[in-house]
Amino acid sequence: MDVSHILDQLNPAQREAVTAPPGPMLVLAGAGSGKTRVLVHRMAWLIQVEGISPFSLLAVTFTNKAASEMRHRVEALQNMPVSGMWVGTFHGLAHRLLRAHWKEANLPQAFQVLDSDDQLRMVKRVLRNLELDETRWIPKHITGFINARKDEGLRPQHINSGGDPVQQQLLRIYTAYEVACQRAGVVDFAELLLRSLELLRDNEELRRHYRSRFRHVLVDEFQDTNTIQYAWVRLLAADKSGDGAHLFIVGDDDQAIYGWRGARVENIHSFKKDFPSCLMIKLEQNYRSTATILNAANALISRNDDRLGKNLWTQGKQGEPIKLYAAYNEQDEARYVIDSIKRWIELGNARSDAAILYRSNAQSRLFEEQLMFDGLPYRVYGGLRFFERAEIKDALAYLRLLANRSDDASFERVINQPTRGNGNKTLEQLRELARNMNLPLWQAAQTLLQQPGLTARAGNALRGFLQLVEGMHEAVKNLPLHEQTEHVIQHSGLLDLYRQEKGEKAEARVENLQELVNAARGYDFHNSDVVETDMLTAFLAHAALEAGEGQADAGEDCVQLMTLHSAKGLEFPLVFICGVEEGLFPSERARAEGGRMQEERRLCYVGITRARQQLVLTYAERRRLYGKDYYPLPSQFLGEIPAEYLQDVRFGNSKPSSPAGSKPQQQNGRGLMIGQRVQHQKFGEGMVTNYEGQGSHARVEVNFRNSGSKWLVLAYANLEVKA
Repeated sequence: MDVSHILDQLNPAQREAVTAPPGPMLVLAGAGSGKTRVLVHRMAWLIQVEGISPFSLLAVTFTNKAASEMRHRVEALQNMPVSGMWVGTFHGLAHRLLRAHWKEANLPQAFQVLDSDDQLRMVKRVLRNLELDETRWIPKHITGFINARKDEGLRPQHINSGGDPVQQQLLRIYTAYEVACQRAGVVDFAELLLRSLELLRDNEELRRHYRSRFRHVLVDEFQDTNTIQYAWVRLLAADKSGDGAHLFIVGDDDQAIYGWRGARVENIHSFKKDFPSCLMIKLEQNYRSTATILNAANALISRNDDRLGKNLWTQGKQGEPIKLYAAYNEQDEARYVIDSIKRWIELGNARSDAAILYRSNAQSRLFEEQLMFDGLPYRVYGGLRFFERAEIKDALAYLRLLANRSDDASFERVINQPTRGNGNKTLEQLRELARNMNLPLWQAAQTLLQQPGLTARAGNALRGFLQLVEGMHEAVKNLPLHEQTEHVIQHSGLLDLYRQEKGEKAEARVENLQELVNAARGYDFHNSDVVETDMLTAFLAHAALEAGEGQADAGEDCVQLMTLHSAKGLEFPLVFICGVEEGLFPSERARAEGGRMQEERRLCYVGITRARQQLVLTYAERRRLYGKDYYPLPSQFLGEIPAEYLQDVRFGNSKPSSPAGSKPQQQNGRGLMIGQRVQHQKFGEGMVTNYEGQGSHARVEVNFRNSGSKWLVLAYANLEVKA
């Protein structure tokens, strides 16, 4: 049989993985090493050479996009449709199993699947039925608790409260939620996996059937599996008698970055112990990045303990050094990055070939602002632009309501955000009264409170909201814009809402709200194109205009912005990783929780290996975070990359040096001489010892009497020349 079409263009390690005899196998696939190619070719090999029926294969991955790509590539290689094959996500395949065996799973035939919003509404109904206060038993917290327990394979009866009253109440809610779902004939996403696991585990006949049917199970991105997903796979695996599926596992422990949402890197480490006869093959040849980028990534990740271990290499070019830019502050960082992208585009490169990566979602704002200023279209990949994010729109709605009580859209958005007892019934009464009397909702609320019809509880909740807004208005009317914004974010309850929720998403929302304060502080009212009567109104108009511009149309060539987590699986010729500072990347949370540092380092490794040709790392010597100025240290990750792979760059001059007596000009036209004595607001008195760069990027090195030597950007430093 001619199998050249299957094995052509595979390297030796890939070929070994594709042609290996049946049995448990772990393919340790490094970044850019062709893991999808290996999976697809393995399926083709099993069908065409080993004679396995296509319907005896089960291939599982994590996203619908990845599953669709796998199906299309198998079809192209096999030249046959794969519609009958079981190729899909864990949740998709679990859903398919439950549809086929709804009766055995104790579900109605027409059971429905709840999305996250539906699940949240169901939890809220349960809390109302149990007469529990949503301000104490926060629905999103409850949803997270239930899903996490299901991901661990735990029903309420399996969990010991240990006598803890809070845990007891959570288990009571979990139990009531399960009863409500069963009565309604619905399942949530986590339930799909748990119910299908229980179906196979507890029904021996079904388990035998599927272990016999699926002779080979192939799993992609295995490092991202959680407890229940691994248990689900193991139920189908061959036992000591040889019955069951042969497992073909593809993953990379160095790219395990989703521990915060339940993924267990321990699963990939346990696989060899659980299947002692497992064959491990390493895919280390990289087809994406230059040798310099790979060497830096290898050096960084080698600092992690308990790795299965591999070393990426390439037959490609050595490539340019990794550029390292120390920005004066976050504005200088954004300006440098966007100026670099403009030069890249001028060389004939596509805008979409450049990607800006960051650890925190809130970092996107300044890059968006600079891109819009320079007229460059952009797309925030896997997320919303800054002013379109829900928590930002909530905060702006409060501010708009302070500026204009007749803003009905803002009134409706925040009357019950955070939850304060103003439900749909109250809102319907307000809408009806407003329509009948031709009033804004604010005035309708004042009128409704003077009439009978509201319960005492509803009346108190509505009155409380009006008093909250009026109180905030009185408190902020004479404050600077950023202090108005900060006061509203705090006193509206938005900040506390997300701080209580905890978790990665809630933490990102808190950071975004704090970044809104920075946006207000940096808003230039006097140079604004918005002509309004006061600064708050002008800022709100500015936010609305920014929310409506800049984002590229589908298919348009545009600069890519995204978090490091969103970047996994993608690649770009030019990559910027920004904010590589202690406390930001690695995050403060990771530094506080020792066990999180290894995952942060893996995240940095993932970011580095997204770059194909050029990689630029940036950090700021001063950054405004959480309403305060910080002077962070460069990230420890920078120190873990050998200096031979880094090039310390200054804008327009990679080697800081200058002849004595040269004279860079400040924007105000006054020059500074080397040897000139200057005064800085924070660092005090010092002497100019060096300079570099030109224009808005001109920098001087000043040796301060009490603070040591520092590089400062003239455009921001506001240095006072001493006589």
